[in-house]
Amino acid sequence: MKKRLSILLNGIIKENPVLVLILGICPALAVSTQTINAIGMGLATTFVLIGSNIAISLLRKSIPNKIRIPCYIVLIAGFTTIVQMVVEAYAYSLYLALGIFLPLIAVNCIVFARAEMFANKNGVLDSAIDAIGMGAGFTVALFLISSIREIFGSGTWFGLKLPVLNNNTIEAFTLAPGGFIAFGILIAIINKVSKGRAIKKDDFGCDACPSKAVCGKIKAQTELAKEGTN
Repeated sequence: MKKRLSILLNGIIKENPVLVLILGICPALAVSTQTINAIGMGLATTFVLIGSNIAISLLRKSIPNKIRIPCYIVLIAGFTTIVQMVVEAYAYSLYLALGIFLPLIAVNCIVFARAEMFANKNGVLDSAIDAIGMGAGFTVALFLISSIREIFGSGTWFGLKLPVLNNNTIEAFTLAPGGFIAFGILIAIINKVSKGRAIKKDDFGCDACPSKAVCGKIKAQTELAKEGTN
C-alpha cells in the first residue's frame, strides 16, 4: 500500500512532470491563459496516460522489443483520438480553445516517457496509479500556471471577475512572455522550498531519457557505418 501511495505522490510532488522534470512545457504554456482550458488539457492528458499505461502494461510481454516504440505510438495515438472526439462532441468550446494542442497529446513526451520508463516494466495496477499521479501532477502544474496568468493578466479566475484586479490587469501575462514568467515564478518557489534539490542535473542526462536504448543503437550503427566507409 505504501509503495503504491509513493507511486501516486511521486508524479504530483517529487517528479512533477512540468515543475520538476521540465517536460510537456509547450502545451503547459500554450493553453494556460485560462484556468478552465488548462484543467481541460490536464484531464485529457490524464485520460491518455491512464489508457496508454494500462494497454502497454497488459501487452508488454507480447510486444517485441525491436518494435515497441512504434507500438507505443499507435496505442497513444489511439487514446488521443478517442479523447479528441469526446471533447469535440461534448465540450466544443474547450475543443476550440485547446486547438492543435489536443491532438498533439499523442506526441507529448510525458506520455511516452511513462510508457517506456514505467508501464513497460510494471504491472497493470501500478501502471494505472503511476498514470494517475503523473496526470494529476501535470494538471496541478497547469492549474497553478494558468491561475497566475488569468488572475494577473485578465483579472478573473475561472471566468469570474475579481475586485480591484479586474481593473488593474497586467497584459503581459496573457501573452507568451507571461507564460514563461509564471513558469519561472513556480520553479523559483519549488527550488526555494526544496533548497535546490527538486531538479537534479541527472534528470537532464542520457540516463533519464526514455529513448536512451533506441538512441544508443542508432549511435552504434552510425559509428559502424563510419568505420565501414573509412
